[in-house]
Amino acid sequence: TRRSGRGAARRSGGRAVLGGRHVHLMVREVITVQVGQCGNQIGCRFWDLALREHAAFQRGTGTFDESMSSFFRNVDARRSPAAEIGLGDGTRPISSLRARAVMVDMEEGVVSQVLRSPLAELFDRSSILTDVSGAGNNWAHGHDEYGPMHRDGLLERVRRAAEPCDSLQCFSLIYSMGGGTGSGLGSYTLHALADDFPAVTRITTAVFPSATDDVITSPYNSVLAANALLQHSDVAIPVDNAALASMVRRAEGAPPHSTAATGGLGGSAEGVRPDSLASNGGGRSVGGSGGGSGGGSSRRARAFDGMNNLVAHALCGLTASVRFPGALNTDLADLTSNLVPFPKMHFLLPALAPLYSAATARYQPAKLDALISEGLAPHSQLTTSDPRRHRYLACGLLLRGDATASDAHRALSQAKPQLSLPWWNPDAFKMGLCAAPPVGQPHALLALSNNCATAGILEAMVGRFDQLYRRGAHVHHFTRYMDSSRFDEAREGLCGLIDAYRGVQHLEPSPHAQELMAQLAPPPARAAR
Repeated sequence: TRRSGRGAARRSGGRAVLGGRHVHLMVREVITVQVGQCGNQIGCRFWDLALREHAAFQRGTGTFDESMSSFFRNVDARRSPAAEIGLGDGTRPISSLRARAVMVDMEEGVVSQVLRSPLAELFDRSSILTDVSGAGNNWAHGHDEYGPMHRDGLLERVRRAAEPCDSLQCFSLIYSMGGGTGSGLGSYTLHALADDFPAVTRITTAVFPSATDDVITSPYNSVLAANALLQHSDVAIPVDNAALASMVRRAEGAPPHSTAATGGLGGSAEGVRPDSLASNGGGRSVGGSGGGSGGGSSRRARAFDGMNNLVAHALCGLTASVRFPGALNTDLADLTSNLVPFPKMHFLLPALAPLYSAATARYQPAKLDALISEGLAPHSQLTTSDPRRHRYLACGLLLRGDATASDAHRALSQAKPQLSLPWWNPDAFKMGLCAAPPVGQPHALLALSNNCATAGILEAMVGRFDQLYRRGAHVHHFTRYMDSSRFDEAREGLCGLIDAYRGVQHLEPSPHAQELMAQLAPPPARAAR
C-alpha cells in the first residue's frame, strides 16, 4: 500500500522513521483473551487482518520489530517447547510468529477448526483451554461452574502469556453476551484478571444480542454479563448483532453511488483493491454460523462472517496505534484517562468509516471532514444508536492513513457544532493519528463515543430481561448454579448506570458555573484593520 506525504512512516532498523525523524517505539504488549465461539471467531479474523497489515507495512522485510512485538512473539519453533527469540534491536528476522493470545471455549468445535486452518501455527497450544460439553446458553453455568473449575488452568495460561512481556499494557477480551460460555465464563475471566492483574488495563469488546436473538435465555445472560462489564472492565466496547447485520446488508447490497454504501469514502491505493469491511476479503474464515449445507445456511454463515469481519476491523483500528507509528499515537491506556470521566461510565460506542463494499473500490476518497462526519453518523455505528441526538461525555477519533494533525483538527472543528458536548468539557475529544492505513485503503476512522445514548441500549436490554423475569420463566435453570438474588443485583447495577447517563444528559450548569465559564472563555478575535 502507498504511504506518502507528511504522515508517512517506514522502518529503519529497530526504529520507525516518521516524517524524516527516527522515532523510538516503546514496546507495549497486549494479550488478547478470546472466549466462546463468537469471541474466537472474531479473534481469529482480527489476527488474520493484523498479519496482513504488518506484511503490507513492512513491505516484505520480514523483520521482527517493536510494533510486531506488541501483539506477537518471535520464537524458534524447531525447539520443544518453542524458544523465545526476543526483540533484540528490532532487526532480527521473523522465525515463527505466535500470537499473544489465550483461547478459551467450553466446546471444541471452533477451536478445532482454528487448529486445522492456515492460522493454526499462530497459536501456542499451551495457551488454549477447552472442554467438551458447553455451558448450555446459561450464564450461571459458565460463570459459577466452569469458572471455578478452570480458574487455575485459565490463570496459568494467562501468566504464561504474560511472562515474556516487557511492559504488559492491556488485556483485550472478546466475547458474546448472549450465550453461556462467552457471557458466563467471559465474565468470570474478566473478574479473575481484575483480581490477579489489577494494574493491567482491561478492555472488553462485547457482542450484545439483538431483540430477535434465537437464544431464549439471552436477556438473562446479557444483563448478568453487562453488570460484570460494569463492575470489572476498565473500558467496555459494545457492538450489537442488529446493527452489525444492518451494516453487512448495506455494505454488500447498496448501489455503488450510495453514500450509505460507501460511508463517504471508497477508492484504493496504488491499484490495490480494498477488501469489503463486510466480507473476509479472501481472508481465512473460521467457524461461521454452524452446520448445514443448504443455501439458507450458507447465506447465514456469510452473514456471520461479515459481522465478525466488522468487529475485527474495529479491533484493528483500536490497536493500530500500538502496532504502528504515527504523529499522534494513542496509547490504549489513554482511552481510560481521556474517554472515561466517571469510573462506572466506561462504555464507548464504536463506529467505523468508511463502510464500503468491493463494488465501490473505483471511487475516489472523500475529504477528511466528510470521513469524520460519516464516522459520527448513525449508519456507521456498531450499535443501534444515534449519538448525535444525545450528549457526549467524550469522544475518541482514531484516524489511520496519511493525515496531518492540523487537517484532522480542522475537520473536527467543523463537526463539533453539530454535537452536544458537556458544558464542563467543551473540548471532549481525543484525536489519534496512525500512519499505517488498512490494507488497500488510504484512510480509515474508528470513533469511540462515551455518549448518553448508552442509556437507551441498556434500557432495551433491561426491558427484555423484565419480560422474562416478571414471569419467572427459565429462572430455575440458573438457580441450579447461583442464588436468584444475582438477577436483582445485576438489574439494579444496570439501572443505576442508566440513571447516571440520563442524569448527565439533562445536567445543566448552575448560574455560578455559567459565570465561571464566561470568565474562562477566550476573548473574541479582533478584526484585522
